[in-house]
Amino acid sequence: MTDYDTAVARYFEAWNATGPQAIAMAVAAAWTEDGGYTDPLADVRGYEQLAAVIAGAHEQFPGFEFRRLGSADGHHDIARFGWELVAPDGSAPVAGFDVITLAEDGRIRSVLGFLDRVPTAA
Repeated sequence: MTDYDTAVARYFEAWNATGPQAIAMAVAAAWTEDGGYTDPLADVRGYEQLAAVIAGAHEQFPGFEFRRLGSADGHHDIARFGWELVAPDGSAPVAGFDVITLAEDGRIRSVLGFLDRVPTAA
């Protein structure tokens, strides 16, 4: 039986990690070495590129935190879940859902991300 919630929790730990070393460690705990991440803004593979995308999100949204919405829903080695990016004031200008594929060890092999809500340019 696959533990989707543990995999998703590690995923959010990676996205919410701060500092290069913490991000690198969290990425290695969440993804396989050749794991990938694809969304409308990124298509990367491997620890270094994954860490760079996460660091870039922190640069673009300083002080924000990724928060899971509800529980993970899954079957076989695939799970999906909603999320939002929460600002220090509690607003959530960005939201979406992700679909992950897991390796046998429970780490993520791939992420397909979808953006449902994004801020409009002023």
